[in-house]
Amino acid sequence: MSHTDLSQPVAGLDIGSRRFLHAGPLRWLRSFGWAVALFFIFGLAIAAVQLWPGMAIKGEGALRALATLGLCVVAYGLYAGIVRLAEGRWPSELALRPAIAELLIGLLIGAVMLSVVVGLLVGLGLYEVSGPRAASPWGMIIVGISSGFMEELVLRAIVLRLLMRAFGAWPALVLSAALFGALHLTNPNASPMAAIAIAVEAGLMLAAFYMLTGRIWMSVGVHAAWNFAQGWIWGARVSGIEVKQSLYLSNPKPGAPDWLSGGDFGPEASVPAMVVGTLVAVVVLYWAWKKGNFRAAPDAPKVEAV
Repeated sequence: MSHTDLSQPVAGLDIGSRRFLHAGPLRWLRSFGWAVALFFIFGLAIAAVQLWPGMAIKGEGALRALATLGLCVVAYGLYAGIVRLAEGRWPSELALRPAIAELLIGLLIGAVMLSVVVGLLVGLGLYEVSGPRAASPWGMIIVGISSGFMEELVLRAIVLRLLMRAFGAWPALVLSAALFGALHLTNPNASPMAAIAIAVEAGLMLAAFYMLTGRIWMSVGVHAAWNFAQGWIWGARVSGIEVKQSLYLSNPKPGAPDWLSGGDFGPEASVPAMVVGTLVAVVVLYWAWKKGNFRAAPDAPKVEAV
């Protein structure tokens, strides 16, 4: 069976069932505690990926992008090693064989989704777009790499997976999406409405692709391409952050209601983004449910430590 065939039934998601996550008393508490510990460990990794290349390499060119990608690879290797030691398995959520195909599919989906959102904003008379113009894409490529790879590792491979182990699929989806939205409250121009929009349209949608495949690669691609298309292609604010270099320039029209256009936070807080993201989330989550991926794979038999 092809690793990219998403239509075949599976026996549930591999979310860990050995060692620290073994069946028995207080499994939910052990799973939750493990999620918290990994969240803080790899939260520091996110900071390193975002800060170190900029401190060590001047400018926002290809070398800095490669350094950022290299640190992401190191972080993924660290995660795989920790999971192997603490959970007694190599993480199937990072399976390499389907990675390239699923990344490419995700990149296409993310770019198309964001472009549809901008098209709706323009069509509804909420946004104006000017350009094209000469601009370097490297800054937004770096943002796409760091946000796509690292945020998906933390929010999906760690938080969503381990909350599912602790509480089940639906609570995990709701809690991880809410956390994803809440984390964006620290961004410039953020508001409770923007956080809710991020939670609904992106938190659930990105989680859906993990639930569908059991791997994070498609979520990584969607997340990275969404940010890149929003920032470099269309020149809109990315989660409240103004973009310096972009092919086009997109802004809300004067007088456009903030609740409808997203205001200074950008298209992610707009009604069209919520509609598009939610529709995709519902379709993909339904597909994942039909596959049986709203349940965990059966517990692995006990094995001696190696």
